[in-house]
Amino acid sequence: MRVYVPLTFPALRDAHRAGELAPERGGTVAYAVTPGLREWYLSDDSEELEYAALNRAAQASLRLLAVRPEVSRRRVVLALDVEDAVVSFDPGRGLDRESLGEVRIEGPVPLSKAAAVHMDSGEAEADVAAAADALGAADMGDDDARFTVDGAEDHELLWFATQEIPHLTD
Repeated sequence: MRVYVPLTFPALRDAHRAGELAPERGGTVAYAVTPGLREWYLSDDSEELEYAALNRAAQASLRLLAVRPEVSRRRVVLALDVEDAVVSFDPGRGLDRESLGEVRIEGPVPLSKAAAVHMDSGEAEADVAAAADALGAADMGDDDARFTVDGAEDHELLWFATQEIPHLTD
């Protein structure tokens, strides 16, 4: 199963150094094509659904940046191919908009399972920084803040091969 793990640059660097993605308490949060995501997007196109899961992870990465103002203002998503048995999701929250596509990975995942890294370009940093700063107000219903947050989503994440991780984290 392909899963998308929202990260920050320091978390990607730490995973690279350790050779694995270490689980957090309760498992590592990731995003994947779940039954709820399929139903929400009403699509059978696997590429569209994978893209939707990737975008959900990018939104989660933005949330990580909002609480870590000291880290580089770029969204980072690690794509992993893992066994279905290590992934779980709550079917009761399947259609909850906030948890669409959310899964948990139990236990550490060797970085050898990584398929790619997706991240913002340097050109996106200002918009991502503004979006991270505006996220709280957007969550409270501020339309201007929501517009700012949506501005970060206008930037497509770039794709990098796993062999490039050492150069990305320098």
